[in-house]
Amino acid sequence: MTSTDTHDQAEDSGPDGYAAARLRLLTEKARSGPPRRSALAGLTDEWLAGLFAAGAPGARGISLVAVGGYGRAELSPRSDLDLLLLHDGSAPQAVSALADRLWYPVWDLGLALDHSVRTPAEARKTAGDDLKVQLGLLDARHVAGDLGLTTALRTTVLADWRNQAPKRLPALRELCEERAERQGELQYLLEPDLKEARGGLRDVTALRAVAASWLADAPREGLAEARGRLLDVRDALHLSTGRATDRLALQEQDQVAAELGLLDADALLRQVYEAARVIAYAGDVTWREVGRVLRSRSVRPRLRAMLGGGKPAPERSPLAEGVVEQDGEVVLARAARPDRDSVLPLRAAAAAAQAGLPLSLHAVRRMAAGARALPSPWPAEARQQLLTLLGSGRPTVDVWEALEAEGLISLLLPDWDRVRCRPQRNAVHLWTVDRHLIETAVRASAFTRRVSRPDLLLIAALLHDIGKGWPGDHSVAGEVIARDVAARIGFDADDGAVIATLVRHHLLLVETATRRDLDDPATVRAVAEAVGSQSTLELLHALTEADALATGPAAWSSWRASLVADLVKRVSAVLAGQAPPDPEAAAPTAQHERLALEAVATGAPVLSLRAQTEPPAEPSDDPEPLGVELIVAVPDQPGVLPAVAGVLAMHRLTVRTAELRALDLPDGVDGSVLLLDWRVAAEYGSLPQAARLRADLVRALDGSLDISGRLAERDAAYPRRRGVVAPPPRVTVAPAASRHATVIEVRAQDAPGLLFRIGRALEDAGVRVRSAHASTLGANAVDAFYVTGPEGLPLPGEEAVAVARTLEEMLRA
Repeated sequence: MTSTDTHDQAEDSGPDGYAAARLRLLTEKARSGPPRRSALAGLTDEWLAGLFAAGAPGARGISLVAVGGYGRAELSPRSDLDLLLLHDGSAPQAVSALADRLWYPVWDLGLALDHSVRTPAEARKTAGDDLKVQLGLLDARHVAGDLGLTTALRTTVLADWRNQAPKRLPALRELCEERAERQGELQYLLEPDLKEARGGLRDVTALRAVAASWLADAPREGLAEARGRLLDVRDALHLSTGRATDRLALQEQDQVAAELGLLDADALLRQVYEAARVIAYAGDVTWREVGRVLRSRSVRPRLRAMLGGGKPAPERSPLAEGVVEQDGEVVLARAARPDRDSVLPLRAAAAAAQAGLPLSLHAVRRMAAGARALPSPWPAEARQQLLTLLGSGRPTVDVWEALEAEGLISLLLPDWDRVRCRPQRNAVHLWTVDRHLIETAVRASAFTRRVSRPDLLLIAALLHDIGKGWPGDHSVAGEVIARDVAARIGFDADDGAVIATLVRHHLLLVETATRRDLDDPATVRAVAEAVGSQSTLELLHALTEADALATGPAAWSSWRASLVADLVKRVSAVLAGQAPPDPEAAAPTAQHERLALEAVATGAPVLSLRAQTEPPAEPSDDPEPLGVELIVAVPDQPGVLPAVAGVLAMHRLTVRTAELRALDLPDGVDGSVLLLDWRVAAEYGSLPQAARLRADLVRALDGSLDISGRLAERDAAYPRRRGVVAPPPRVTVAPAASRHATVIEVRAQDAPGLLFRIGRALEDAGVRVRSAHASTLGANAVDAFYVTGPEGLPLPGEEAVAVARTLEEMLRA
C-alpha cells in the first residue's frame, strides 16, 4: 500500500472509510513491524485531520496534537489514541463543539481514547504537576490545525523539562523502581507485561526522557532493535487476541510466536528476554550516569569555592593490576592494555564484585573491543579470578550481567550461549536458566566454609544446569559439558571428574530424600555408589541446598532440608564402611508408639494434629507457617491411603507432604499398624476439629462414607475456571529402586483429591502400598509409592508397568 493509496482510502473522514482502510492495513501480511505502525499512525492522522477540518474549517488558535505512543507514531493494532486538543482560549464554545466532533467518531469505532482539552498554559501547568503528563508531552506531534501553537508548546515543554531535570529525573527514577517492584522483571517472567515490567516499553520511554534532558544518554547499541522487537511482539499479541493487552499470557504465546514466524513459544520468550535484558541494562547504566552527573553538579560549586576555581581531577584508587575505582565505578587504569592482557576482563570483574561496585560501561566496552580468547587450559590467574568473581556473593550478579551485555561471557564460556535467556516453564523457577546458574553460585558462595574444596563447589554451581541447552536429560548432557569446561578452565582430570559428578547428580539428594524410603538399605547404597566419596558428598550437599534456594521459595523448606540432611548422614555412614541400619530394627518415636498402641487397643484409627512453623530465613523475619502435622495410626487394612486422602480432601485440607509406612509394635503386642505422618494446611478458613476428621475416617474405612460422590458433588457445584493448560501427568516405574517393593513415581498437576484418586487406583489394581512419599513443588505434585503384591513381594516387571499405565490413564481422564 503506497502513501497515495493510504491517502485515498482515508479521504472519507467518516468512520466507515477509516475503519475499512484500517482493517485492510492490519490484515496485510506483506507489511508488519515499524512500517505498519507508521502507516497506521499516518492513516489515523489523515482521518483525524479530516474530522478536524470538517469541524473547524479555517480555525486559528486551535490544534490537534498526538502525544505518548501515538505521538511517536507507534500505533499497535489496539493502541489507545492519546490526543490533546490545544487552543488559545479565545473561543471556548467552538473548542467544545470541535471536541465532540473528534471524540465521538473515535468512540463509535470502539477505539480506546485518552483525551484532554487545554490551553498551552494549562498544558504546561498540568505537566508541571503530573510527571506522566509531562512524559507524554515530550513526544507531542502535530496532527492538524495551528502548527505554530503546537510548535510553541513543544518548545516550552522541552525547555521546562531541561530546566527542571535535576529535580524531576529522581522522581522519574523512583516511578520506574516502583513499577519494577510491582510488575517484576520482564526478562524472567513466564507471563510478562511487555509494557510495565522492568526492561519493558515504559522503561524505553523513560530513557528517551532522560536523553531529552541533555543530562545523560542511554547506551544506544541494540536499544532501538530491542524496543522494536517488543513492539513487534505487542502487535502480534493484539492481532492474535483481538484485545488491547500488554500481558503475554501462557495460553497465547504459541499463537503469537506463529504470528511472528517463530518456531514456538520458547523461541518467542527468548527473544523477549533478550530485548528486555538490553533495555534493563541500558536503564542501569543510564540511571547510574544520571546520579553521577547530579552528584557532581551539587559538589562542584563547593569544591571550586574551596580550591579557588578550576576543575579538580577525579580521584582514582587502585583495585587490581590495570583496574581502578573512579567516582563510584570500576574503570581501567590508563596503562591497561586489553588487547595484550587476556585475563583483564576477569580481573576487573572480580575486583568490581569484591568491592561491591559496578563496572563502568566504557571499561566493559573497551575490554570487549580488545578482548582475546584465553588459551586452553586457562592460566592459573584466570581460573582464580573467575573463582573470586563467583565467590563474591550478591554483587556477582550485576557484574556478570555487565560482562554478558557486551559478549564477554560468550567469549570466556562459549557453552553459555545455549542457556542464555532460556525460559524455564516451571512455576517453581523464578529465573531463566542462565540467571538461575548465577543465583546458584551466589547461594553457594555462602557455603564455601562448609566444604573442603570451595573452588569445585562454585564451578559446579555455575555449570549444574548447563545441559538445559541440549536435548535429552540435562543432567546427562551437562556432565559431558562440565567435564570439558573444567578442563578448559584448567582443572586436572580428577577435579574435572568431581565437577562432572556433581553436575550429573545435582538432583540426586533432594529427589531421593523426598521420593524414596530412607529406611530401605537399597536407597542409601544407591546414593553412596553414585557419589563415591565423602568429599564429593559434602560438595553435593552444599550444591543441593544452593540450587534449591536459587530456584524459588517452593523448592526448599526446613522439612526438605531435614530430609536431605538425614540422607546425607546415612550415606556418609555407608561411605565410612558402616552397613545401612536394618529398617526392621528402627525404633518408633514415643508418640508414634503411643498412637499405634491406642489404635490396636481400640481397633480404630487414632490421630494427632499439631501446628508446625518454618524457621525464619533471616533473623529478623517471623517464622513462616508450614501447616499442621497430622499423624494417623490405623490398624493395617486395605484402603487406608485413599480413605485418609479422601477425608482430607472433603475437609478442604491441602496435603503438602505425606509419608506412609508400616510400624512394628513392641514384643507381645499382636497386630500391625500403618502410620501416616502428613503435613496439611487449610485451603481457606480454619482447620476442622480432630474429632470430626476421625469420625469421617472411621466411616470412610467401613465404607459408609461415599467420598467419591461427595467430591464429585463439590466439583460440580464449582465450574472450572479457564487457566493455564498443565502438561499431562506422567507415571513411571523406578528401576532397581528397592529390593523390598516396586517404586511407582507419579508427576502431575496438584489438585484437590489427587492423592485420593491415586490411592484408590492403586487399591483397585490389587497392590498394597508399603510406603508413600508425596510432596508438592508449586503447582506440581511429585509422589512415590512403594507397592507390593498381596503376598508382600515386589511386582513382576510387566505387572508393574501395567499398573503404572493404568494409573496414568486414570489421571489423564
